[in-house]
Amino acid sequence: MLVVAGVLAGITGTVGLASLVSYPALLAVGLHPLDANVTNTVALVSIAVGAVAGSRPELTGQTRRVLRYGVLTLLGGSAGAVLLLATPPGAFTLAVPWLIAGAAALLALQPRLVRRPAGVIDERGLPVSAAVLGVGVYLGYFGAGGGVALLAVLALALPEPLARVNAVKTVSGGFANLLAAFAFALVAPVHWAAVGALAAGLLVGGAAGPAIVRVLPATAVRLAVSAAALCLAISLGVSAYAAG
Repeated sequence: MLVVAGVLAGITGTVGLASLVSYPALLAVGLHPLDANVTNTVALVSIAVGAVAGSRPELTGQTRRVLRYGVLTLLGGSAGAVLLLATPPGAFTLAVPWLIAGAAALLALQPRLVRRPAGVIDERGLPVSAAVLGVGVYLGYFGAGGGVALLAVLALALPEPLARVNAVKTVSGGFANLLAAFAFALVAPVHWAAVGALAAGLLVGGAAGPAIVRVLPATAVRLAVSAAALCLAISLGVSAYAAG
């Protein structure tokens, strides 16, 4: 189940939605929300590796951009991981429904968020850097929908076709998970068997995702995943707040 979920998450991760597939799959196999989140973060490292292979045409000539934004998301992701580990597990359980609902809203509004004239703000400027760093914090803390937010920020700054912007987003966003995953591996309740199964699927899905997404009806997929995420948020919210 987790291998299949990983493949699907890797494919949807091309548009920033991996955690909206992989996180519920980990809950479905019985992991506690906090355990599922840290396990998911460790496994998600593999999606960037697959994306590098699947997005080579779009990444040509963008190495410096990927490294620049990757460093920012790495720093932000590390801060997000510290925030997660420093807060009580119960607080995370209560926050997750709202985070997923926010991700669903971001996904539904994605076309408006990325509709812009190319390069309207300086891609090396402080506002873009601060926004990327902030998204990195979110990615390190939870992450679902963070890819959509990162795409929206980069789409405002990069004078490139959206496919090339999306490739930068996918690979540089993966940096947010690196130090977070390392920290979680040392001190958090990571379920390594689940990591292995999920990561194998994510690697395959991340490599195949760019080619598949190019031919899928984007609007239908976006709205279907958004609706499913909202239903998940409602279900988790009812469970979390009823228990509380």
